[in-house]
Order: sequence, then structure tokens, then C-alpha cells
Amino acid sequence: MLILGRELLEKLIAHSRAALPNEACGLLAGVIDGDGVKKADAVYCLKNIDQSPEHFSMSAEEQFAAVADMRRRGLTLLGNFHSHPSTPARPSEEDINLAFDRSLSYLIVSLERAEPVLKSFIIDKHQRSVTGEEIILKQGGVYA
Repeated sequence: MLILGRELLEKLIAHSRAALPNEACGLLAGVIDGDGVKKADAVYCLKNIDQSPEHFSMSAEEQFAAVADMRRRGLTLLGNFHSHPSTPARPSEEDINLAFDRSLSYLIVSLERAEPVLKSFIIDKHQRSVTGEEIILKQGGVYA
């Protein structure tokens, strides 16, 4: 389960829209509680150096800077996100092949329709398994 604040969701969607017609990408950080629930505290919007509508690569320099900021703030990498400008919010074969850690959340924002769709997945590329992860939206201390 992933808990995501509305302000972080809005930041993630705005970054995805700004990258059109290309895919956007970034990292998600926060804390993991004793029950394994991921609570997002930060979204790091990174540059897609591929500048492609079909795939992405994150800037290494921006990734290092994001991880350094996470460490400084006492946060943990919870996962990453990217957008699908014209396809549904489901992992492609490339997304599955690039999933390097099955403990992370892999978020996809679909912009194929007027209303964005965000979904999160746990991916085990070795088992070739993709499992949907529940996202709970939170606003101002209240779960929506």
C-alpha cells in the first residue's frame, strides 16, 4: 500500500503534462512504517534524457542529487514514476524488464484521456509478475 498526498499527486501529474509529447519520469521518497505501508513525502521530477514518447531514461546527475536529498532528509526511496502520454497506466514489456527491485513501487501516469490515471505496481521481472498496488490519497492529514 502506498499513501500519497494530493499535493504530491498534483506535482507528479503537472510534471507529466509538462513533458508532453514525451514521457516524464521521476522518483518517489518517504518512509515505510512497521506494517510495510509506504508513506510518500517527496516527489523528485527528473528529466527524461531520451526525450521520447515511448520510453525514458533518468538523468544520472539528477538521480544522485535526489538520493543525496533523500539521505539528508532521512527519507527512503519508495519507487519511481513515469508517464504514458497515449497509452493506459499499465507496465509495458520494457517497464517490466527495467524493474530492478521488487520492493519498490512503480507508478505510471496515463495521459491518454483528458483525466489522468495514476496506478502503482509491484514488479518482479524475474518471476514476470506484475501486481497492482493500492494507492490511498491523503490531503491535509485526512484520507480522501
